[in-house]
Amino acid sequence: MRSVLRGAVLLCAAALLTPLLTSNVSAAPTPIGPDGGAAGALWAATENGPQPYPNVFIEWDVSITMSDGTVLKGNVYHPADAAGRPIAEPTPTIVNMTPYTKLGSMIADSAMSIPWVSEAVLQLSRDIDLAGTPFEGVTDLTKALGGGLLRNFTVDRQLIRGGYTQVVVDVRGTGFSQGTWDLLRYREQQDSVEVIEWAARQPWSTGQIGMNGVSYSGLNQLQVAAQRPPALRAIFPVVPSGNPFRDLVAPGGAVGVTFMPMWLAAVNGGKLVPDLASVFRGQFDMKWLMDRLRDPFTFVDVFLNVMTAPRIEELDPRARELLEADSPVRQAWETDIAQIQVPTFLTGGWHDVFVNSQTDVYRRIPLPPGQKQLLMGDGYHISNGNESGRPGLPPRMDVLQRAWFDKWLKGIDNGIDQYGPVTMKQEGGGWITEKAFQQPVSTYRRMYLSAARSGTATSVHDGSLFAAPSPTLDRVSVTPGLTGLCSRDAAQELIGIPAIIMACGDDSRIQELGGLTFTSAPVAEATTISGAIAVHLNTVQDATDGYWVATVNDVAPDGRSTVLSSGQLMASLRAVDESKSTRLPNGDYTNPVPDLSLDTRRPTVPGEPTQLDISIPGVNAVLQPGHRLRVDVYAGNFPKGLPPMPLLLETGVRPQHLLLDPNRPSYVNLPIQGNPGW
Repeated sequence: MRSVLRGAVLLCAAALLTPLLTSNVSAAPTPIGPDGGAAGALWAATENGPQPYPNVFIEWDVSITMSDGTVLKGNVYHPADAAGRPIAEPTPTIVNMTPYTKLGSMIADSAMSIPWVSEAVLQLSRDIDLAGTPFEGVTDLTKALGGGLLRNFTVDRQLIRGGYTQVVVDVRGTGFSQGTWDLLRYREQQDSVEVIEWAARQPWSTGQIGMNGVSYSGLNQLQVAAQRPPALRAIFPVVPSGNPFRDLVAPGGAVGVTFMPMWLAAVNGGKLVPDLASVFRGQFDMKWLMDRLRDPFTFVDVFLNVMTAPRIEELDPRARELLEADSPVRQAWETDIAQIQVPTFLTGGWHDVFVNSQTDVYRRIPLPPGQKQLLMGDGYHISNGNESGRPGLPPRMDVLQRAWFDKWLKGIDNGIDQYGPVTMKQEGGGWITEKAFQQPVSTYRRMYLSAARSGTATSVHDGSLFAAPSPTLDRVSVTPGLTGLCSRDAAQELIGIPAIIMACGDDSRIQELGGLTFTSAPVAEATTISGAIAVHLNTVQDATDGYWVATVNDVAPDGRSTVLSSGQLMASLRAVDESKSTRLPNGDYTNPVPDLSLDTRRPTVPGEPTQLDISIPGVNAVLQPGHRLRVDVYAGNFPKGLPPMPLLLETGVRPQHLLLDPNRPSYVNLPIQGNPGW
């Protein structure tokens, strides 16, 4: 009798509360500003507050068999009741495909699930503030810990307790999964599609699948979304890339020689760690061992061949594949963004290693704003989210992720589709929201490089930027050097670690000692640069190749020179892929995308002028009154990159020259809002 009465009371309460709850959901406040206003506060309360399920139940190393018989291993995290039993009701499912071994995710998740550890991390992110000191960059790293990024990278137990199942899978050839590592190529993409199909069929899944993860796992999400598996309903890629070859492996044709070797060593080392638990159980997977012995150091031999072969003819066939635009590897790595049809919330950073494609990925997703979202911070790869979760700033990364999946996997009208849709930390300014990345009111204009001294820089040559070409014919020279060791590009390539020392992240004056500088007059009023930038150089080489780097900087009245964005290009790989590039009606490039292929390589003729168009990743920046615009030009960019050995032997360390010719001028093409007074 008591149970019947209790049931009747619950039914009555439900009948009374349902209209209120329905009314509350339908009346979700409209997000306002970067922090979302009242809507953002509700998203945070949903993620931070009590959840429907008190515990998490974990199935370890679940076998998932692919169509070719290879077995992948995944950990499955279920919502659980007070007794720790997995709930019977099916839930939406979040898939994370990782090459960093789910063992690492498990360790980090287990540590963060301990209340005092979690609180210590949050306390660390709140208490350490070294602003104004030479080690100000440490603060960015600690604040990223409190910005929710760890939950995006590992496992978000609040998300699981809120009624989601999380599946973390070692990609083929890594972690405890069988096979050889396919490194973002077609077989790995097919595996991800099959894992989604497998998850959708499980009795604990509603068939509504989302994907999350950081970096490689974010890139994997874009690739899979372009394959259009029917069960995939939403993705939340954090610091992804649409084309890792152009962004990281060989931007501008020069090879990344610092991050890539360290990253390959880490992933290849991690994949060799055996499943010790299976050894103790007497169930060790011998196929796993044979697969690892067959390919212990994936891609390392290719990388070494590119950096050691003295002649192009001596490149290994797999190395040549990287340098041919139509090769299977390059085609697999270049995601067809136009095929993505699921709601996508993409986060990036102005100095992320993948910044070259992040805003372009957002632009090319064929979805209406709201169903696609872009959040761009002023950080590096490892400090994404460092400005999150405080008043006036975007919600934490895990809070946004939860709101995104609640909307698109559970159908909760929480207003997240009205957020942004483009939320950016304006370089030189504060956080803003816009309807599009590049504002239609922006007007492209040239600023011309001149040899006339500006009196503002200490560099190899202190030139100027003018609104019209200089009437004189001048030639200035620059030689490869090592000042790039302390630069924004070095910090970017090393995922933000050198930026711990602020002189090597936020101030280019050390690097400029080895470069050419061209500086404008101070702007008369606040001037916004919004969109992609192109630098056109009239160059002369003393060899059959050259390595050119250009940065666009904001120079403060006190002389600090801060890089807004940068690009680089091997002179012999200057052929532009017109199908991917954009131009103005007058023919000027706004985004000259290089082909970067041996098939279109054209060695330069020593002593003869060669026109180069260098793509500079788009920005949204504001030059405050009294600030100046500067273009820096360098002959090299170590440690961000080095030419492949065959090209390096051609360039050597010879000087490179800019020909400042009024008839064939060098200039930067900028999208400007406001009246700079130039």
